[in-house]
Amino acid sequence: MEGTAQQDGTGPVDSRGPDQGTGPHAPKGPGDRAELGSGEGAQLLDELRAAIGKYAVLPSEEALTAVTLWVAASHIQTALQHAPRLAVMSPTKGCGKSRVLDVLHETVHKPMMTVNTSPAVIFRIIGKNPPTLLVDEADTIFGPKASGDSEILRGLLNAGHQRNRPAWRISGPEHKPTPYPTFAMAAIAGIGDLPDTITDRAVVLRMQKRKPGEKVTPFRSRYAVPELNALRDRLAAWLGPLRSTAARMVPEMPVEDRAADTWEPLVIIADLAGGHWSASARAACLTMTRHEAAQDEQTSLKTRLLRDIHRIFERENNPEALSTQDLVAALIQEADAPWAEYGTKGLNAYHLGNLLRDFGIGPANYRFDKGRQAKAYVRNRFLDAWARHCPDLVETASPDPVHGVAPASPAHRLPSAAPTGSLPIGPPGGIVGPKRAR
Repeated sequence: MEGTAQQDGTGPVDSRGPDQGTGPHAPKGPGDRAELGSGEGAQLLDELRAAIGKYAVLPSEEALTAVTLWVAASHIQTALQHAPRLAVMSPTKGCGKSRVLDVLHETVHKPMMTVNTSPAVIFRIIGKNPPTLLVDEADTIFGPKASGDSEILRGLLNAGHQRNRPAWRISGPEHKPTPYPTFAMAAIAGIGDLPDTITDRAVVLRMQKRKPGEKVTPFRSRYAVPELNALRDRLAAWLGPLRSTAARMVPEMPVEDRAADTWEPLVIIADLAGGHWSASARAACLTMTRHEAAQDEQTSLKTRLLRDIHRIFERENNPEALSTQDLVAALIQEADAPWAEYGTKGLNAYHLGNLLRDFGIGPANYRFDKGRQAKAYVRNRFLDAWARHCPDLVETASPDPVHGVAPASPAHRLPSAAPTGSLPIGPPGGIVGPKRAR
């Protein structure tokens, strides 16, 4: 029967959605926002923001505002149409991802912390009053060595961003098709990028290591947990009576489409609080979504760079290394490529190093024929990045026992795109037989 999902998530989906109050008085515009804020909510969010910032250094003031609102939104999940993800990512370990989850665990509604779980567990614990999922070590779930369950879990997390996107399973002795709810807020932390389909539905935190002058209060359970739990309880008491109001709200959003879906719950919280929070939430929304749009563009550019470098190595018969100077010159000559206009005067060695740094690729001193030594990029250093980011270029042949690279026989690999430029690299005939410097 519709609307009979059990608390433990073992029953069918409640398809009625949040309390969708109707009528002419649903808060929508700036004037309505001014009437909502009583002062209590704004002060409480200020205190929560200060507490989060005390234990974790976030990438920006806007990010701290966003996390504060995300925590508060978890307490009115049952009134929301969308459940935004919080993607906590960093390039290396030691950037504070787990500390952010520690703080979230003590402040969000019904936290469920896990470092590795199966899709079956997730959809069986989500019910009418869903927990807030806190997933750490996500790189072990979505990384290159992930199991087949990772795609199921990714689909479940994607579906749970919007209400009424159930997961269907055969259950019970009668093997009856049964829908299980997926709607729940989730924070997902890991090293490296998360799947694009998750970050597209997320408020994204790109964590970095603390600078020498940046200090945080050590997180110790004996005093941190009581402080944060007190804030959690006050949030629940403030927001509990406002669920019906929140369900009716249609806030003005500074963004559109999926970004608006993701940020709307945070803006609703800000409008409920009033004060400076309405403006701060919208400013954070604009700043962080624009940053992610620029990040997506940069990521696409870096993938283009990997492909162009792969083509240049192939054109030179896959030497063990190419000098930085020759590689830069060849990239600039690539037809229809952006490298000649990159920066103010075109791509240079410094730009190339910066673009490749996130892939763990850098130049090294190499000795070429006739004793010539120069900074160079070793082909082997690109193999992992090509496999991860350009899987259609992956070579399946066994490595060459002498040079440690796969043979260039087209029979053993997928063909790459046809070269669009033909400028030779280095002396006529190309670079021949580079030798590792000793």
